[in-house]
Amino acid sequence: MALVQKFHQQYKKIFSAAQVPISWETVDVTPVRGPDGQMGIPQEAIDSVNRNTVGLKGPLMTPVGKGHRSLNLALRKEFNLYANVRPCRSIEGYKTLYDDVDVVTIRENTEGEYSGIEHEIVDGVVQSIKLITEPASKRVAEFAFKYAKANGREKVTAVHKANIMRMSDGLFLRCCREAAEKYPDIKFEEKYLDTVCLNMVQDPSEYDVLVMPNLYGDILSDLCAGLVGGLGLTPSGNIGTNGAIFESVHGTAPDIAGQDKANPTALLLSAVMMLRYMELGQFANKIEKACFDTIKDGRVLTGDLGGKAKCSEYTDEICRRIVDL
Repeated sequence: MALVQKFHQQYKKIFSAAQVPISWETVDVTPVRGPDGQMGIPQEAIDSVNRNTVGLKGPLMTPVGKGHRSLNLALRKEFNLYANVRPCRSIEGYKTLYDDVDVVTIRENTEGEYSGIEHEIVDGVVQSIKLITEPASKRVAEFAFKYAKANGREKVTAVHKANIMRMSDGLFLRCCREAAEKYPDIKFEEKYLDTVCLNMVQDPSEYDVLVMPNLYGDILSDLCAGLVGGLGLTPSGNIGTNGAIFESVHGTAPDIAGQDKANPTALLLSAVMMLRYMELGQFANKIEKACFDTIKDGRVLTGDLGGKAKCSEYTDEICRRIVDL
């Protein structure tokens, strides 16, 4: 199933070349205005995800500072997508300041500072409530350790600020400690958010899997993406109790819309994550290898990757390599 806002033909082409045994249901997630005047996800898209339980989504843009709630947040709440998973790994052939990055950030996706609970107390004074609950914290902590074990990872780091927010982050940290007790074969450590940010830019190899509340995860996952080349090379998956949506997390790039210039790598690697979630690992491996080999070769790359190729030419090169595997 596909829930792709843009470029869906490129991904269908790659999946076809790899002979992936899935069928697509393409729906438009362009926001629509509801009866209350708020922009929201079309009902057709919501029904499609409920029906298929797996989705692949392009970037969505929410108007800034106009009272509109985040459309991505609305999707996460609609489908209870409680864990955001972002692997950040150095890509051979694409040179950055770091050569040894291989970390996974796991972010609680439904509450924290992004709960959307805000109000004005008096003129000029606004209060935003950080909501942390035991069920949500336990759920994402358990997920992090299960993920680490299933993917051969050795360590989970709980990222927090419980020294300042003793009750909220303290609750999250307690849930992580309890989850760690069930997985004695996985090393567990606790680190302050500011310490992790400092250590990450000094030596990313210190970390493996990191689990954290919502806001910290939003910031730290983007930091990690910057170490490997940016959001255009970083996949993302949102895992829920009854399904999952995989997505690119970069912007909508309206300045190059319709010009065949976009870099499709982030959403393609998110599709690879989706295939592994669907237990179609052999197809995921083939697409991933073709993509990485294309980047390593360096001859057919889009502009933001340092090349001059069109999006369609980059896609065609990946397809050619898939067929040759």
